[in-house]
Amino acid sequence: MKQHHNFRLEPIDNLRLASLCGQFDEHLRQIEKELGVEIHNRGHDFKIIGATAIAKTAEAVIQRLYAETKQKELLTPAKVHLFLRAAQTDQSKRTATSMSEVVINTPRNPIKPHSHNQELYINNILSHDINFGVGPAGTGKTYLAVACAIVALEKEQVSRILLVRPAVEAGEKLGFLPGDFAQKIDPYFRPLYDALYEMLGFDQVMKLIGQHVIELAPLAYMRGRTLNDAFIILDEGQNTTKEQMKMFLTRIGFNSKVVITGDITQTDLPRSTDSGLRHCLEVLKEVTGISMTHFDASDVVRHPLVQSILQAYDRHETQKN
Repeated sequence: MKQHHNFRLEPIDNLRLASLCGQFDEHLRQIEKELGVEIHNRGHDFKIIGATAIAKTAEAVIQRLYAETKQKELLTPAKVHLFLRAAQTDQSKRTATSMSEVVINTPRNPIKPHSHNQELYINNILSHDINFGVGPAGTGKTYLAVACAIVALEKEQVSRILLVRPAVEAGEKLGFLPGDFAQKIDPYFRPLYDALYEMLGFDQVMKLIGQHVIELAPLAYMRGRTLNDAFIILDEGQNTTKEQMKMFLTRIGFNSKVVITGDITQTDLPRSTDSGLRHCLEVLKEVTGISMTHFDASDVVRHPLVQSILQAYDRHETQKN
């Protein structure tokens, strides 16, 4: 049964209200569409029409977004979507107004978790030396790990950042790649570069790479090394073999923190080769001091259709099996 739910936004601030509502009230219409409610407002007085629980969720999202405008945050449809997704995903665990205060303060912008699993992931990284982030693309596994690495470097908790990926082609045969070594591996590391540029800026990233404070290396180049005083991220871990994963995990030295990310449903290894990530998750599940955070489609922070696509694939696989 639909109910009328009334509330007022405080403090009164017309600039913040305009940011909340968006151009031509696009943000309010977005909330209406995603939650299935009606939103009416006269200034800072709001009325939401809908089922009681959903109306309260809508209020919580609006209050949380209004709080964001206090820091002069520019609200966008993408940011509104993130808060909506967090509210819907975590409704049974917490409300949008009780979102954690966990914030990763990178040099260029603060980064906040947008789901319960993202918050759990960040806390695990902060409190464990070896961490696994497993789940579909778009859930923030690599992005949040890079943010944590940058903050650790800024606070001088580590002296360098090492970003590692297995150089495995994603289903296509790329053939011979021209150029020197750096140019050959560059395409494999582009997602990591993008995250670094966003958090540090292009010039600072290039400076740190030049000083070998940030190093990007193919997994094969880890053999024989011992990595002390470093924050190490192994991205696309599902594309490691069992032998490669064991080799990588035994490279870890003193005062180092490791994050391994991957999606075990999207391996690019030959069909006859077992994924090292899938294997080690089973082998290490009882080892104390290792954290494993599992993401699902509800944690996706990309276009709303990405979540629907992943859910459709999951349903198809379930029916097939």
